[in-house]
Amino acid sequence: MSSAISNVRPSPDRVLVDIADYVRGHEITSAVAFETARNCLIDTLGCGLEALEYKACTKFLGPIIPGMSVPNGAKVPGTSYQLDPVQAAFNLGTMVRWLDFNDTWLAAEWGHPSDNLGAILMVADWLSRSGKRKLTMRDVLTAMIKAHEIQGVIALENSFNRVGLDHVVLVKVASTAVVADMLGLPRDGIIDALSQAFVDGQSLRTYRHAPNTGSRKSWAAGDATARAVRLALITQAGEMGYPSVLTAPVWGFYDVLFKGREFAFQRGYDSYVMENVLFKISFPAEFHSQTAVEAAMSLHAQMKASGRSVDDIESIKVRTHEAAIRIIDKQGPLNNPADRDHCIQYMIAVPLIFGRLTASDYEDSVAHDPRIDALRAKITCTEDKQFTRDYHDAEKRSIANALAVRFKDGTSLPEIVVEYPIGHRRRRADGIPLLEAKFRTNLARRFGADQQKEILAVSLDQQRLERMSVPDYVDLYAVS
Repeated sequence: MSSAISNVRPSPDRVLVDIADYVRGHEITSAVAFETARNCLIDTLGCGLEALEYKACTKFLGPIIPGMSVPNGAKVPGTSYQLDPVQAAFNLGTMVRWLDFNDTWLAAEWGHPSDNLGAILMVADWLSRSGKRKLTMRDVLTAMIKAHEIQGVIALENSFNRVGLDHVVLVKVASTAVVADMLGLPRDGIIDALSQAFVDGQSLRTYRHAPNTGSRKSWAAGDATARAVRLALITQAGEMGYPSVLTAPVWGFYDVLFKGREFAFQRGYDSYVMENVLFKISFPAEFHSQTAVEAAMSLHAQMKASGRSVDDIESIKVRTHEAAIRIIDKQGPLNNPADRDHCIQYMIAVPLIFGRLTASDYEDSVAHDPRIDALRAKITCTEDKQFTRDYHDAEKRSIANALAVRFKDGTSLPEIVVEYPIGHRRRRADGIPLLEAKFRTNLARRFGADQQKEILAVSLDQQRLERMSVPDYVDLYAVS
């Protein structure tokens, strides 16, 4: 006879407690973290503004019921929508992620911590407009730093993709934690809300991989941030939590979804992730390919200078890291833009042919050029073990790719190796001016000259931005 299962309610799992204590009580003191968070804010909003040029994105936006507006609701930047915080989080979260151009974190698990801005900014705006709290943009930057940290620190040692789960699980967890704190939930309430996020946490990666790669990957983060806001509000209304959601035998997250393994941690929570986050500055490409695209751009310039074209190429050998092999090394037909922006061969072929890689280059109008698939077929990838080791090295965190081109006449070009992309912390001095230029370009897509100047005057001034109320800042992005 088996013994009865104990019904004694346990103490909360340590992982939940540590996150709750961090969001409630930890003071962020790093000036670098706040400066990086400001750059992250403008870059993330700029990505959302660019996404508004694509009907595939905008068809998802607005209220669930057409024509509905919420008095004192959150205003979605770049649109005329004023919505409840759940739907507003979905709108902004979908916008900023749509083009795969916002920031990235690479470790055992990868992801895009700025996805959390959909929940953070929209809840802060709603709370402030409704008179529940008076929040400043300093509060928003603080919440961004903490959401980045929660998502990124868990990702350092714990690979969700290896058990078939998507990284938006961590977006949901991080957003739930910081939103629960913004709502004023006590420590136990934050723990309860976090438990709900893990109960709700499973999300299959099916839509990111062949043969099912599709556009859900462009709105999955919006869905995660909206769900996080909903779970925090449910908890605020008095819903109970589940203290051993991770560790419960048989029914807990570890046993059901993580092959019985507990999370491992290499560091505590502070501001490490925001300080070291990777920006996508020049190319809207899956981040494991960013250095490959840079190398391809250099090769294009060399070929053009020597009078050669892609028709002269016999083969291209790519040395890369294990994560790139597993995620974006892809042969065969590519069925849609979401398929193409996760194919390293495509992201090398386009800049070699055209000398560019933009969001529109993933659309059918460009993808149907027969030269692209012909060149893709000549590109082969192999893992470089040192590149993989450097990828996981906490002091380096490189994302190296090396490209070698051989021509049909037997000649070749010297191999080009790029270890650190322009968005890496080691290249901040080169990257930030380009990031600001990217923001200016994205503002010009949506606003007139006077409105652009007003947004820039605040957004590029750290102290002025931090002092500004959230509604005043969000109103700068209003359209009629």
